[in-house]
Amino acid sequence: MVIDVRDLRMRYGTVDVLHGVDFTAERGEVVALLGPNGAGKTTTIEILEGFRMPSAGQVRVLGVDPAKGDELWRAKLGVVLQSWRDHARWKVRELLDHLGRYYAPYSTPDRVRPFDTDALIRTVGLEEHAHKKIGKLSGGQRRRLDVAIGIVGKPELLFLDEPTAGFDPHARRDFHDLVHRLSDLEGMTILLTTHDLAEAEKLADRILVLAGGRIIADGSPDQLSRQVAGQAEVRWTQAGQRHVHATDDATGFVRDLFAQHSRGISELEVRRSTLEDTYLTLVQRFESGQANEEEVAAL
Repeated sequence: MVIDVRDLRMRYGTVDVLHGVDFTAERGEVVALLGPNGAGKTTTIEILEGFRMPSAGQVRVLGVDPAKGDELWRAKLGVVLQSWRDHARWKVRELLDHLGRYYAPYSTPDRVRPFDTDALIRTVGLEEHAHKKIGKLSGGQRRRLDVAIGIVGKPELLFLDEPTAGFDPHARRDFHDLVHRLSDLEGMTILLTTHDLAEAEKLADRILVLAGGRIIADGSPDQLSRQVAGQAEVRWTQAGQRHVHATDDATGFVRDLFAQHSRGISELEVRRSTLEDTYLTLVQRFESGQANEEEVAAL
């Protein structure tokens, strides 16, 4: 178990930000932490990283209480923040080579640290910019460098905060491939926060939804979609008129539709609920008080 959180609570003055948060993450798992602004995501991540002390509860990251983590423990973590605004005069390769040297003393036979600098640059797609000053990089190139800085020490656990902010579609696809390689080939556990629900659906093995300081859902994107919104929407055109029908059995409905109307059906579309639909439903239920404890426990 890479992350093990039990009854995590956080209070600022008289305001409770986290109310008994529980979740786990295993080796090689990609977990997305979703939630509206003010839900407690940043506080939770800062506690896991050892930058903030919780008010109560038990937290273990790589078997250690983050509040007591030493340098050896920190060498096993990687952090990619939303943005960096320093190192402008360094060249890309020089900076990564320099930072990598700090991890060399923590290398083990099972996990050689750091990443080879040139291999790392290839991994994040910055070969053509290896000798360019960081201040001259574009936004997308700089974001790739942020990722390279976060993984230079070959972490066992990587925190990603809005990782593809500013990426164009091609760069975003390349980054998604990189995340899968890190989790599959390096056995890296990845905890990411994002407001891009389509990205979370593509990347995450498991989704955590945090709202009001509580985990209100925990499961794969497919599990959450099935549990919250079982109906699919079938759309079709017949005799120039557009029709829409909601059904729990899209396959059966389409079969019956063609059995009744062998001709004249066109523009057939089956739309199943997306993670965005599920997420919005969960948060709206919670905020309106419709989700009771039994529903949350079932999710």
